[in-house]
Amino acid sequence: MLKGASRGGKTLFIVPIQEQLCTDPLELNDEAFANMPKAMCQKCRVDVPLHFLTDHIKSCVETDLPSDVADWYTISDASKAISRCADHFLQIHAMENPLLLEMDLRDSPAEKDTALISFYKRQNVLWARPLNCRLEGDVAVGLGVNRFFFSTVLEKLKSGFSINFGNSIVTRLFEGEPGHWVPSASHFLVESDMFLVAGRMIGHSFLHGGPRLSGLSPAVIHVLLGGSPETATVTLEDCPDLDIRETISTLEGESRLSDTQMERVQSLAYSWDLPCPSENNRKWLFEKLLLHAVLGRIARQIKQLRRGLKETPIWSLVTRRPDAVPLLFPREEASLCPEVVLQHITWPEMDDESDEDDDCSKETRCRISGYLKQFIANATPPELKELMKFWTGWENLPSSLSVEIVHGNYPTAATCFETLRLPCHYKNYKSFSEDFLACISSTQSGFGLL
Repeated sequence: MLKGASRGGKTLFIVPIQEQLCTDPLELNDEAFANMPKAMCQKCRVDVPLHFLTDHIKSCVETDLPSDVADWYTISDASKAISRCADHFLQIHAMENPLLLEMDLRDSPAEKDTALISFYKRQNVLWARPLNCRLEGDVAVGLGVNRFFFSTVLEKLKSGFSINFGNSIVTRLFEGEPGHWVPSASHFLVESDMFLVAGRMIGHSFLHGGPRLSGLSPAVIHVLLGGSPETATVTLEDCPDLDIRETISTLEGESRLSDTQMERVQSLAYSWDLPCPSENNRKWLFEKLLLHAVLGRIARQIKQLRRGLKETPIWSLVTRRPDAVPLLFPREEASLCPEVVLQHITWPEMDDESDEDDDCSKETRCRISGYLKQFIANATPPELKELMKFWTGWENLPSSLSVEIVHGNYPTAATCFETLRLPCHYKNYKSFSEDFLACISSTQSGFGLL
């Protein structure tokens, strides 16, 4: 056929490739290897396709992990499996050179966001390597700084980056309402590999026990993890464009369409190569329009987001432990309540014997502790979230929180040790609450800096 079309090989037509080919090597758990025979590597305990096993063994580093860490895929409790899985991969790469993430707090918001994006745009990175974070312009060091970075990264994924990616002061990667977020349909974000960056951010935060990306549409999660768009459960709330949502909603039910409604539906259907509505295809057209409005325009975004996740161990977890998916991608952000926070606090000792080793009297410790209890009891969920960021470095509630009453001017926190230090000079709740609110609201500019 080729010989006949080219006149005996004398005429050849070269058609340029119109899509960018990815030459990156596939991950061992890629879908392309799903039906291939595999065997578990006895060194790293990872399933490897048989024809790759010989080369894999030569480059694989043997790991000697405790059994309670390496058996994450057999633990019945999904929350414990998530923690064990992260520990498993972190210990495998514990002896490698650490990654260095730097940010200058004195820079503009756009410059700080650029530093984060540049870090996650690096190619061929083992994200399970140790991580060292450095804040220029702040004396804070240690684990608390790492927590600050992951809290900032996940907050940026939800609220947007302060970078102009197309005539917008803030660029949001996800659109819609909480619980129904879908990736932005912007082609410029895809060309800039921003969803690849987002996938790496989500997986990296998981590795270090950081916040999770909450609020994604269940339909997006279904397709992201390999499900077919046709089998996804899509609702009107998943459509981020309110005008398109209103147009599609007119097809719901059996009420007769007005001339204006019919014109809008026809215009939308024609633009997506779908037929105009009729009595027979009304329900079918409603489903097709809704499916295209939610998932049809973001196939490349989801594919790129999946690529980013596959570069981190989170993909091994979601493929082996589907029961962990709701915990890794919760529908809504878990709200902190005052009662739960108070139960996790270890308060200063109030006995008389501790007065001998402490400059603050028992009466002072009781008074300041009472102010903190009153503040937490009356705090709103956003204020409690800011309090956790100030206290520990991120919004995750640890198993134990400590409080110390000290001499000083303003409240401070040792985030690495999850310890809150409160000055003993306050004589009334009003002055305490005013200073405390100012301090916990300063986390974006540093650790307790006013």
